[in-house]
Formats: sequence, structure tokens, C-alpha cells
Amino acid sequence: MGSAMIYGTGVAMITSVFPPEERGRALGINVTAVYIGLSIGPFLGGYLTEFLTWRSIFLTNIPLGIYIIYQIRRHLAEEWADARGERFDIIGSVFYSAMLLAVMYGFSKLPEPGGGAAIIAGVVLAGVFYAWETRTPDPVLDIPLLASNRAFAFSNLAALINYGATFAVGFLLSLYLQVVRGLDPGTAGLILITQPVVQALFATPAGRLSDRVEPQYVASAGMALTTLGLALLTFLAPETPIPQIIASLVLFGFGFALFSSPNTNAVMTSVDRSLYGVASGMLATMRTTGMMFSLGVVTVIFAVLIGTTQIGAAVQAPFMTSLQVAFTVFTILCTLGIPASLARGRVRG
Repeated sequence: MGSAMIYGTGVAMITSVFPPEERGRALGINVTAVYIGLSIGPFLGGYLTEFLTWRSIFLTNIPLGIYIIYQIRRHLAEEWADARGERFDIIGSVFYSAMLLAVMYGFSKLPEPGGGAAIIAGVVLAGVFYAWETRTPDPVLDIPLLASNRAFAFSNLAALINYGATFAVGFLLSLYLQVVRGLDPGTAGLILITQPVVQALFATPAGRLSDRVEPQYVASAGMALTTLGLALLTFLAPETPIPQIIASLVLFGFGFALFSSPNTNAVMTSVDRSLYGVASGMLATMRTTGMMFSLGVVTVIFAVLIGTTQIGAAVQAPFMTSLQVAFTVFTILCTLGIPASLARGRVRG
């Protein structure tokens, strides 16, 4: 709930205080800050786990959280909103949460019959959610906006596909490096830090570029490079040289940096100022849903090819097969995201 409040409002706040010609740069700085955090996370988390147990990761966030609250109270004294008087869609939120919960629980239980039943229940709830959202005056998910705004709809679809195809990569490679290559958590984290470091380096320049060039071209180029990075990972083998894996992560990170900032810029520029909160929340929803879907795909593949056996040296062969299948699925999905990204059209007159 706390993360939703952060991710659903941060981009809207930034967008509202920067003019369109500077928006890409500002959003790029925001994305850079996110990826700096992601860069520190695997590295620091690996060593905290190794030397102070995994509980230290959660404990470390307590003083950091208190410091952030202090800074917010100090520097964000005012509150502003361009859309007032709207009611919170509690019923829609309940239907939406239940839908996602049912689907993801179903994924985790496949191929058991209960898993299929949960997914069907999620689909039914999706229909109920759609019917409610098209009738309520203040929907939590503005479906009419998606139907009437091409740039907004396809930019969000591109985000959904991109995160759906990429989020599980770090999880899979972390298992590969520790289970197959026998690396300790700290060393594995040091290798995985490559991707977010590259993203942090190039996210701001990519955002600035989207202020001068139509975001559809910059983001689509990023999607294409991300697809290439995923395609290279489909050839992963137990003896793949570590430098080759790092090179794939560099390409993967560069592509994601080119996509993320311009795509966010496209989403926020495609709507009226009064809809910044809706647009920011929608983009956060697409991102989170894509992440859940990405891990759901991995869960299904593991369930079918490995079963309930704990992942370790005893199941290395089916685990490697699972990796190759997962990266192939994600490559195909990301390939489909390229035309979706291009289809958004121009977001500036």
C-alpha cells in the first residue's frame, strides 16, 4: 500500500511542475534515481545477506524511511491537485485486487486443477471489474481514456509488455549464478548490478532526447535493444563466460534506459494536466502488473519443468531448460512490444 502511494503520485508531481520541453529530462532524472537504488540493492543486499542475514535488509530500510519522511515534511510543505471532488472507487479497487490475486494465485498453483480454477475466477472478476469501471463516474482505471487516447493506451501497453518481459530476468540470473555457477550472493549481486548501473547512466540522457525527438522512436529503439539482450540470454549455458553475461546485461540495461524515460514522458504528455494523477497511477499499474506477470510466467515454467523440488544442483538440467524457455518467451513478448510502442503515434503537435 505504501509503495502504491509513492509510485502512483511521484511521476504526476514531477510532471506538474515542469513544462513539456523539460519534462523528459526531469522524468529521466527520476528514473535515474530509481535505477541508482536498484544498482545499490543487489550489491548491498547480497553482502547484508551474507554477513548479517536477510533480516538486515528489512531493518536497514527503517532509518532510511524515517529520513525520507523528514525530507518530505521539510521540502514539500504544500499540496496541490488539479482534479478535485472525485470520489475514491473502493468497489473497483476491490474487484481489481481480487482479480489480480486470483490470477497470480492460479499461476503459482499450476498445473494443479486448483490453479486453473483460480485463473478462471480471475477472468470472471476481470469481466465484473470492466463492467463496473465503465459505469462508475470516478473509475480507479479509466477505461474510456484508454479507448479514446491512442498515445496513452499504446504507451501503457508498451510499459506492460516491457516489464512483463524483463522483470524476472534478475531473479532468474541470480538463481543461475548461485545454483549453476556456485557464486556467493555478494558476487552474484556484483554481476547483476551491471544492468541497473547502465540504466542509471543513460536514463537521464534518454529522457532529454525524448524532449527533442518523438518518444515513440526513442522508446521503440530501446524496446528493440532490450529484445536483443533477451535473445542473447536464450543461449545461456552452464559454461557461458561471465563477461558474456555482463555484456548481455549492458545491452539489456541500455535498451531499458532508452525505453523507460521516453515512454514515461509519452504517457504523461498525452493527457491533460487534470489527468496527471490518473496517468501516473495507470503507468504504475502497468508496471506492477507486468512485474507480477513476469514472475507468474517463471512460476508456471518452473512448475511444469521442475515441479515442487527445491532448486539446486540436483535439478540443474531441468533448471537450465527452464531458463532457456523463460528467456525465449520473454524475447517473443518483447518483440511484440516493438510494434505496440511504435503504434502510439506522435504525442506532441
